[in-house]
Amino acid sequence: MLINRILIVGHGSIGKRHLQLARNLFPDADIRVLRHLKSTSTPENSNGCFDNIEDVHSFAPQLAVIANPATFHTDVALKLTEQGVHLLIEKPIAASQESIQLLLDLSRKNNTVLLVGYNLRFLSSLQEFRSALHLQTIGKVLSVRCEIGQFLPSWRPNTDYRQGVSARSKLGGGVLLELSHEIDYLRWIFGEVEWVTAILSQQSDLDIDVEDTAHLIFGFTDKIEDKIQLIASVNLDFIRHDITRLCTAIGDIGSLRWDGIAGTIEQFDLESKTWVEVFRDEEKDSYASEWKHFLKCISGYEKPLISGNDGLKVLEVIEAARQSSLDKEQVKVVYEKSKE
Repeated sequence: MLINRILIVGHGSIGKRHLQLARNLFPDADIRVLRHLKSTSTPENSNGCFDNIEDVHSFAPQLAVIANPATFHTDVALKLTEQGVHLLIEKPIAASQESIQLLLDLSRKNNTVLLVGYNLRFLSSLQEFRSALHLQTIGKVLSVRCEIGQFLPSWRPNTDYRQGVSARSKLGGGVLLELSHEIDYLRWIFGEVEWVTAILSQQSDLDIDVEDTAHLIFGFTDKIEDKIQLIASVNLDFIRHDITRLCTAIGDIGSLRWDGIAGTIEQFDLESKTWVEVFRDEEKDSYASEWKHFLKCISGYEKPLISGNDGLKVLEVIEAARQSSLDKEQVKVVYEKSKE
């Protein structure tokens, strides 16, 4: 397919990033931006903008990236899918499960690509980490521990964090949705989450109306030798000043640690009793790799690595976590029956 009409929905930091990538890949294409705020200026790297989804119909984009706040994803995605537009929807796929199954059914009916933007899966370091665990480099994995955090006001320099998506419930903010990468890649590596125990809280005095901290414990469906359940602990926060993204897998013959910030994998050496670097990312632009994959999916050469159903399953885990925190008890994850 010759790509010459592209739509970018949203013009925040991630929308601008996708716009730049689209222009790099398609220097002569007609690239438009859909934004909810009216503007007389033309965004850099674009050929113009719309402020109403209804105006997009005559433009007839062939593909679109949805990078506006998560609470608006589904409405826009449904209208574009009705037109047969291939979609890359930024994570999370939506802020709630409502209408997601309708979107997946419509995409299947219209034979459109729907890729969810959990771009960490395109990091070679995370891919290597997954491969090493599946090859049992450290033996049977017995326990997993993940932590990610960054002080919210430092996320996006020169912007007021209080007005951003992350800080506002009505835009789909909070650590569970904003930092849901961990839920996605843990599913990808270890299989489905069977149950969740969660404590969600606002620990800091940040001026936000969402949780800034989540302590999660997951029990996975797949068992170790059919009798011991694999358990993962996951800590997410907006409050720590040292930027962190770590996942440590503890096996019966060693440990392996992925550092998503440094792009490295370290293995604990039993003889020296030290951590030894065994892999380092050479290319860290996961968004560019994600775009290449998206285009291959549109051309029919590949299947979406993160499907719409994957995006839905992350939301189903999040819903169980919210319920667990509310009820102060372990909650079983309820999954929709997949039609894929």
